[in-house]
Amino acid sequence: MVHQLALWVAAAVAAATPASSQIVWKLDKAHSSIKFSVAHLVISEVTGVFRDFDVSLTAGAEDFSDATLTVTVKAASISTDNERRDNHLKSEDFLDAEHFPEITFKSTSVEKTGENIYRIPGDLTIRGITRPVVLTAERKGIVEMRGRTIVAFSASTEINRFDYDVRWDAKIETGGLIAGDKVKIEITYEGIRQ
Repeated sequence: MVHQLALWVAAAVAAATPASSQIVWKLDKAHSSIKFSVAHLVISEVTGVFRDFDVSLTAGAEDFSDATLTVTVKAASISTDNERRDNHLKSEDFLDAEHFPEITFKSTSVEKTGENIYRIPGDLTIRGITRPVVLTAERKGIVEMRGRTIVAFSASTEINRFDYDVRWDAKIETGGLIAGDKVKIEITYEGIRQ
């Protein structure tokens, strides 16, 4: 009887104890960014940023191998330091920010591929169209500062904008696209352990 009671108590404690406690990392926006670049006139490049975004990161494992990542970007916050071009990028020709105000990425898994290197598959949604993409990420380090634990990551991917119905396709005289079809995306992230 005592043996059965001990087994029951042990089972109850095990059921009530989570397998791994998920740690929430809060975005430090002042030290984070989302940048992009795209070919211009075939021979050059335009770069820009999104000024309004949020990144949600949780992980139970110390090496972040079980992390969950969600990125939310306000499409209308796009900036290339050129008001006329920015307004065009917000229009129906490109992001159509009025009808599709958010761009999102949601991780579906995380694979640690090397020392502090990760492959992060997920779903990227632009203009209401969702496609699978893979982020290549690097954990830059973890530091303690003024009683806070801070982690830093960089991540990147490349997409074809035509896959998301971003189809403005004006061409130069030689036939190349004024704005290239491939878009490079770079995320710099700092998070504070909660």
